[in-house]
Amino acid sequence: MRSAFVKTLCGLASENSKIVLLTGDLGYLALEPFVEKFPDRFFNVGVAEQNMLGIATGLADSGFIPYVYSITPFVVLRPYEFIRNGPIYHRLPVRIVGVGGGFEYSTNGISHYGLEDIGVMRIQPEIAVVAPADSQQTITCFRTMNDFPGSVYFRIGKDDKKIVSGLNGSFALDNIPIIRKGKDLLLLTTGSISSSVPSIAETLEKEGISSTVGVVSVFSPPPKQALIGLLKQFSAVVTIEAHYITGGLGSLVSEIIAENGISCKLKRCGVTRQPDGRTGSQDFMHSIHNLSPELIVQACLATSR
Repeated sequence: MRSAFVKTLCGLASENSKIVLLTGDLGYLALEPFVEKFPDRFFNVGVAEQNMLGIATGLADSGFIPYVYSITPFVVLRPYEFIRNGPIYHRLPVRIVGVGGGFEYSTNGISHYGLEDIGVMRIQPEIAVVAPADSQQTITCFRTMNDFPGSVYFRIGKDDKKIVSGLNGSFALDNIPIIRKGKDLLLLTTGSISSSVPSIAETLEKEGISSTVGVVSVFSPPPKQALIGLLKQFSAVVTIEAHYITGGLGSLVSEIIAENGISCKLKRCGVTRQPDGRTGSQDFMHSIHNLSPELIVQACLATSR
């Protein structure tokens, strides 16, 4: 999704001279199109993410629309207090872009995993939190959120090639795109792991379970009415996310079920324990954290019984 983000940002910046881009010594082989086209609107602040958010806050307060870009934990966790005290408290249009959620930086180890970013960001009331599922939706997402009056956190993936079948770039703040319809089980997913969910639904179909698949790309403000409408149609739902099950999609769905008295069994497929010292490919990390397609299918079968 990185290339889609940079291409879209270049287009937006061509339309609005107030758009600037900051990074913390990251983005090589990704951000060059913007750097080459707008060299006077690009700032590499070095490995100083807290300062980067401070600078972005000042730029936003001066009338600019700053986008700050880094790996998910470095742009969310390291400068978290600066995000809260700066753009959030002052309601400024800072756009925070975290790349590589979940285990996308798998071989870099636990310091590079993005497993709690949605949870810690959506706890703040005055920032929008969005997580596009593929490159096509990334384009729609950034264009839709361009005029959003406050701060926005975007969680994007690294991969520009994987496409979520049936999504077709659909994105709206108050809507949940449905990419497959079924009557037995509701599957809700988010982010780049969504690309594996249509095949999971196909496997379930062979087992006699018909599934509806919805892609949740907005966490704050949450699409409450869309979720309520979906959840009331099913007796069982499975959430699928490359994130801790606390704070992310599973938590959001749990809240909606509890607050609205919906009679619906929920299984949360996500990361349930802190990663240990093992590293490997993203698929390997998914397999040891119960996020492989095969293990998700087993969880869905158990939930639908």
